[in-house]
Amino acid sequence: MSDLPRKAVTRTAKLAALPLGFAGRATWGLGKRIVGESAEIVGRELQQRTAEQLFKVLGELKGGAMKFGQALSVFESALPEEVAGPYRAALTKLQDAAPPMPTRTVHLALEERLGADWRDLFLEFEDKPSAAASIGQVHRGVWHDGREVAVKVQYPGAGEALLSDLTQLGRFARLLGPLIPGMDIKPLIAELRDRVSEELDYGLEAQAQQVHADEFQDDPDVLVPAVVHQCDQVLVTEWIDGIPLSEVIAGGTTEQRNRAGQLLARFLFSGPARTGLLHADPHPGNFRLLPGGGDGEDDWRLGVLDFGTVDRLPGGLPTPIGDSLRMTLIGEAEAVYELLCAEGFVKSSIELDPDAVLDYLLPIIEPALVDEFTFTRTWMRSQAARVADPRSPAYQLGKQLNLPPAYLLIHRVTLSTIGVLCQLGATVRLRQELEEWLPGFVPGEADDSAAGA
Repeated sequence: MSDLPRKAVTRTAKLAALPLGFAGRATWGLGKRIVGESAEIVGRELQQRTAEQLFKVLGELKGGAMKFGQALSVFESALPEEVAGPYRAALTKLQDAAPPMPTRTVHLALEERLGADWRDLFLEFEDKPSAAASIGQVHRGVWHDGREVAVKVQYPGAGEALLSDLTQLGRFARLLGPLIPGMDIKPLIAELRDRVSEELDYGLEAQAQQVHADEFQDDPDVLVPAVVHQCDQVLVTEWIDGIPLSEVIAGGTTEQRNRAGQLLARFLFSGPARTGLLHADPHPGNFRLLPGGGDGEDDWRLGVLDFGTVDRLPGGLPTPIGDSLRMTLIGEAEAVYELLCAEGFVKSSIELDPDAVLDYLLPIIEPALVDEFTFTRTWMRSQAARVADPRSPAYQLGKQLNLPPAYLLIHRVTLSTIGVLCQLGATVRLRQELEEWLPGFVPGEADDSAAGA
């Protein structure tokens, strides 16, 4: 199927078949075991078949189903290797590609949004899409003034599909839980659903992208393509070439990995400080590594795409994040605990041991303890295992902590970015970025950090 299915009953049937497929493959695996095949071989085959079916369906459906798959894909590095292996290739496919809309559908959408003479706006327009995502696909073209452009066209019926998919996925979130051990799937789906209306509004996306393009114009490290034209369900921006981050993850050099990781961390913390906005969709499909103008690793720049989901943070990242991180690093358990209580991370009805809270936090913020830190899948898995093992003190304490709504998106973006850094295996000077951009991390410099450089 190449078009976005528009009937809710069709999409619901495809999604509802997933749990049945999981159960059927489990029965198949048991049968293979009975006839004497090794448990390890059967297990690998079972995982591979499950991954193929899951992401084939999610990719075909696009909409909320694919958005959910993309959100999961950045947490792949937290999976144990014996589980991650079969899933990795299927997960990665969702970061950059999906079955395209038929050409006729694209032309009709452009005619409806840009007018019957829409072709006059372009010197060239490529019918074959260069990228397909959860709610729209991108075509390469040349604008009438000669600029190379990316034309993002929203899938017909994308809004209904997003809401329908996420509602259906929420109904069997518990069955999807084992895909990412230790992660609660239901809140992730609920939060994705809350963001649907914003992501469908290309006017809001154009505004957020242009704010970033203006701020990072001529920046030596980050490039954001400028907005060329926007109307309902069509967004035209400047085109940028570069190496997709998914390709850097799959086969980039050490220099490319480290540079991409450093710039990703820099953009995560400098973006809110400089624009008052947090780019909130940090999966690898939204980033490119672009050569600068000379030789050497320091000439690579990070190209940033897709501003459909942003968090509005007028003062930059909240100062309590920097305050609590700084105090945790120097071991001020009581002060950290008081701040977490004041911000709502510890509910008033719960009383915890401040030293135990400090012990819970320290391993998580290990990358900020040193001048440079190498993010690895092994480190990510150790953190995931520590907080997901019911026998672990960290698991018991973590269950009693609360995530206030104001911090929900910041938390997900930070975790997702760390997941990508671990996929890259990048060595990053994270502390340097925190000192420069995170309000409250350096005592007395919160105001300067929030104002930017």
